[in-house]
Amino acid sequence: MAVPTNDSAVRARLRRLGEPVTFFGEREMERRDRLRALMVSLEADGQLDRLLRLQEEEQGAGGAEEEEQIQYPFFTEGTQELLEARVDIARYSLPRAKARIERAKRRHDDPDEDPEAEANLVVKQAEDFVLECSEIGDDRPLTGCSFSRDASMLATSSWSGMIKVWSMPNVTKIATLKGHTERATDVAFSPTDNCLATASADKTAKLWNTDGSLLMSFDGHLDRLARVAFHPSGGYLATASFDKTWRLWDVSTGKELLLQEGHSRGVYGVGFHPDGSLAASCGLDAYARVWDLRSGRLWGKLMGHVKPVLGVSFSPNGYLVATGSEDNFCRIWDLRTKIMLYSIPAHKSLISHVKFEPQEGYYLATSSYDTKAALWSARDYKPIKSLVGHESKVTSLDISGDGQQIVTVSHDRTIKIWSCRSRSQDNAMELD
Repeated sequence: MAVPTNDSAVRARLRRLGEPVTFFGEREMERRDRLRALMVSLEADGQLDRLLRLQEEEQGAGGAEEEEQIQYPFFTEGTQELLEARVDIARYSLPRAKARIERAKRRHDDPDEDPEAEANLVVKQAEDFVLECSEIGDDRPLTGCSFSRDASMLATSSWSGMIKVWSMPNVTKIATLKGHTERATDVAFSPTDNCLATASADKTAKLWNTDGSLLMSFDGHLDRLARVAFHPSGGYLATASFDKTWRLWDVSTGKELLLQEGHSRGVYGVGFHPDGSLAASCGLDAYARVWDLRSGRLWGKLMGHVKPVLGVSFSPNGYLVATGSEDNFCRIWDLRTKIMLYSIPAHKSLISHVKFEPQEGYYLATSSYDTKAALWSARDYKPIKSLVGHESKVTSLDISGDGQQIVTVSHDRTIKIWSCRSRSQDNAMELD
C-alpha cells in the first residue's frame, strides 16, 4: 500500500490512525518513515482492511479538504467594530492632514511669514526655562506625568499605585485616584476633555474623571503595562505592555478593538501622529514600528538603536519622529524618506521619555536616568538647555499645549515645573 509523499497527507493519515501527528524535532522524511513503519506493522497484524478503508476515506474527503484549505484567510480577520474604527480614523485624519499641508504651503509661499525667525524666537525663549516650582508628589517614586489640554491641571502616577491630580500653576492636590492594585506606570490626559487614563503593573488600564471617580477599566493584557496614549480624536486609547503587544481600545465602550503584535519583546511606548493616521510603538527589542491605523498595515520599522527603545514622539510637522533608548541616544527619523536624520548622544544614562514641543515642534525635550532633562533645537538638534534639579532618575516629562511649561517627575518623588513665562514677562516689563 502506497505511503503519501505530501507532508500534510502524512500528518492527516497519522491523525486518522490515532498516532501523534509529529514529534519534537521530527523532520518530514522522518515522519514519513514513521508512517511507513506503522503501516507495515498494521498489515503484519492482519489489519489490511482497516488501511484500505482509511485510504478510501482519504480519497473521498480529499477534494473537500482542498477546498476548505483554500478558503483559509492569510490574515486574522478583524471585528466589525475595528472596521468602523478604521473608517472613523480615516475620516478624522484626512481633513487634518489636508489642512496641515495647506498651512505649510501657505507659510512657505507667504513673504510675510518667516518660519526660521519664528523657530529662532521659540528656541531663544526655551533658553530661559527655569525651575518655577518643586513639590513632593508621593511617598514612592513617580513614574508618569501629564498636563490637561489647557494646562490647568496636572496628573502624576507613582509606584504606590495612586494617581494624583494637581491644580496649576500652584501644584495644589485636588484629587487622589485609587483603584490599581500594583504600581502605576503612566498617566495621560485626554486631548478633548478632562478625563484621564492610567496604566499599571496590575495588567490593566483605567479611565477616570478628575474628581476621582472610575469610569472604565480596560482588561485584557497578559503582562504588566508600560505607557498609555490617547488618540488625537480622544475616542481611542492605546496601551503598551510587556506581553509583546500594544492594544487599541474604544474609550466610549471599553471594548478592545485591536491587539497588535509585531515586537519580539515587550512593548514599552506608544504614540500617535498629530493627524491621527499613524501610531508608533517601541519596545525592548530595540526597534520602533510605525503602523497605519486606517489600513492596519505596518508602515515601516525604525532600526538603529542597539538597546531597548523606551520613548517615541511624532513632531507636529507630521514627518519627523523621535525615539529615545537605553543606549543613551535620541534618534530623529524622517517618515518621507524612511531614513535616520540625526543621532544625538543626549545623556549619560538611558533616555526615559522624549517629546516634541506641541505647537510647531521647534524644540525637543528628553528625560533621562542621569537625573536631568534636556532641550534640543529641532533645526539642527544642538542642545538648548539642560534642566538640572532632580536628585534621582527622571522617569517622565510633559510639555504644556502652549509650550511655555515643562513638567518632570523622578524617583526622588518630586514634581518639578519649569517655565519660561516669568523670564519673558520680565523682559516685556523692561521693554515697557
